[in-house]
Order: sequence, then C-alpha cells, then structure tokens
Amino acid sequence: MNKIAVVYHSAHGHTAFIAGEIAEGVAAQGDATVAVLKAEALIARPDELVAYDGLILGSPTYLGGVSGVFKTMMDATGGLWKRQELAGKLAAGFTVSSLPAGDKQSTLQSMFTFCMQHGMIWVGNAVLPEQHSGVAYDEASNRLGSWTGLMAQARHGAPSDAFPPGDSKGARLFGANFSRTLARVGRAQIVERVAA
Repeated sequence: MNKIAVVYHSAHGHTAFIAGEIAEGVAAQGDATVAVLKAEALIARPDELVAYDGLILGSPTYLGGVSGVFKTMMDATGGLWKRQELAGKLAAGFTVSSLPAGDKQSTLQSMFTFCMQHGMIWVGNAVLPEQHSGVAYDEASNRLGSWTGLMAQARHGAPSDAFPPGDSKGARLFGANFSRTLARVGRAQIVERVAA
C-alpha cells in the first residue's frame, strides 16, 4: 500500500484544517495510508520524508510565498537533494490565504520549483470549478480556479474551520485525486517491470 504524507505549517489553524480535509480525501480512497506531519517537526528530521511515496505540501501564503517555518523545512532537505532521495516521488501543493487571490500562485510555484529540484513529479489540481455547472459559488469545489495546486480562502481572524463548504469539499477531492494518481503510477511501474 502506498504511503502519503501531508506536510504543512499552520500558524492560525486554517492550513491545518485544510491539511486534515486533504488527508480525509486520501484515506477515503482506501489505496494509501496517510500521515499528517507538521513542517516544524521535520526541520530536524527531514530524512523522515524518504519513507513516503507521495508528499502533499501545504503552507499559508505570507507576503506572496510560503511561511518562514515552511521555507526552513524546505531548506533542511538539502542533504536529500544532494543524494536525490526524493526523486521520482509524487508531489502536490496547497495554500491558504485570507483574500481570494492573495498571491497564492506564488506560493504554489515555490513549492513546485522545490519539488522539481528534488526530481519529484508534480500533480496539479484536476477538480473543475463547479460554479460553471450551476453550483453556488461558496459550495463549489475549486471556486478560486487553481490548477497548479489547491487554493483555499479563510477570512482574516475567522475560526480555523470557517471555510466555505466548497473549499472543504475541494480539499477532500484533491486528496482523493492525488491518491488515485499515485496508485495509477504504481500500477504502471509494476507493468513496466513485468514487461522488462
């Protein structure tokens, strides 16, 4: 069974809430185990990431990028990069800000670049914006229209779980899609080995 880690930093609980929703989506697929890991705990132990087949990275968007804690965790993986120990693993990213745009795309791009440098394979957001099919905006998955990764929005100062229902649903769908994609890649590798 595949192993997936949702690795996140959350200062006010909003990113932690979305991380939990993504993990729920992964678990509901039934084809992978999922661990939810705090980025700050991995700064001293980045080698723990090697045990996972897929990594879903999450950070709030602060001033157009990942949080300082998340960046420190990324920087702590320098030894893994040198040895290319994360190469070939699947990766995806998600971010939360208090504004609809909030420069979240910059945060996802920094995660994407980080994963590319590690030789990982990026999985985008395959969920179509549901408001185009008549679903009310706040109820719609991918209402913010992001394909690079998952974007969610929580009002500044709102309780940690105060997201529009569509953001929660979209996070679960994002996790489920990542798990399915990892399972398909695994099956393709098995077929390739058998054919060789």
